[in-house]
Amino acid sequence: MSNAQKYALTAGDLRNMKRQYFEPTAPQPGEVRVAVTAIGLNFADIFAIWGLYGATPKGEFTPGLEYAGRIDEVGEGVTSVRVGDRVMGITRFGAYTTHLNIDARYVLPVPEAWDDATAAAYLVQTLTAYYGMATLGNLQKGMTVLIHSAVGGVGLQALKVAKAYGCYTIGTIGSASKQAFGLEQGYDQIIVRGPNFEQDLRNALDGRPLELVMDSVGGDYFKIPLRLLEPMGRIVVFGSARYASPGNKPNYLHLFYQFMTRPKLDPQKMVEKNTGVLGFNLIWLYERIELMRTLLQELDTLQLTPPHVGHLFSFDKLPEAILLFQTGKTMGKVVVEIK
Repeated sequence: MSNAQKYALTAGDLRNMKRQYFEPTAPQPGEVRVAVTAIGLNFADIFAIWGLYGATPKGEFTPGLEYAGRIDEVGEGVTSVRVGDRVMGITRFGAYTTHLNIDARYVLPVPEAWDDATAAAYLVQTLTAYYGMATLGNLQKGMTVLIHSAVGGVGLQALKVAKAYGCYTIGTIGSASKQAFGLEQGYDQIIVRGPNFEQDLRNALDGRPLELVMDSVGGDYFKIPLRLLEPMGRIVVFGSARYASPGNKPNYLHLFYQFMTRPKLDPQKMVEKNTGVLGFNLIWLYERIELMRTLLQELDTLQLTPPHVGHLFSFDKLPEAILLFQTGKTMGKVVVEIK
């Protein structure tokens, strides 16, 4: 029997996800086969597992968007990498596995100083942060930036991008236990989301203009910054964490309530204030490989420090890693290692 393994399920309930053995296939022309050594977890994984992500495949599928590993075999015509090269990459599902066939254009070399867990923590969060801020958010030197989920994977990378532009950064967190860590990472201000959020945000701004918001939460934490946004300010929505809840399957009553109370936008008000709201889905960028590579080249010039890996799990504990990730108690990236 082959030692290659993957997790697969039919969407709807995490308990449907089972480890399966399979026989790796040879890569097609233009593809490589990666022996996966680390997997990065993302909120999109959870929504896909629950069947709430629009891009979720029909029927049985293997979740996972992000990985690192080594080239195991190269297909015909591939000259950019060789067997044994360390790589990291993004895939449109399928990363919860020990072996993965992927178009060679989607694998990138791992910086020599990084371990595989660090490599598996880089691409999704960093591309989300940079594209959301620099392209959609029109990030400029010295802006005042509000970053929700401040010490999560995207939040910490967004902080680094903002600081590379000399911005004033205000982060929001769901628990006071994360405040010291956020300040240690370099935020100018950290706010615990709660009933006094608007006043806390006004105090943190201290007269500064709110010019860019990276929103992964929604609800009141979208509506309040929208009211305070300066003319020409933008909110970039890259997630909807308020829909998530701990557990193996969705809490449909919670989902229904969050959906019915979601913020409603009045375009006329946006015209009057000259503000903007944009949404971002990484799948869109995945399908534009040349743009993605251009963004990565631009990121290289910023010389960001490596991403923070806050939690490591073994491959056989992957379901437990997902359950922890749902709770919102994590800091930095959650990574699953295959050894």
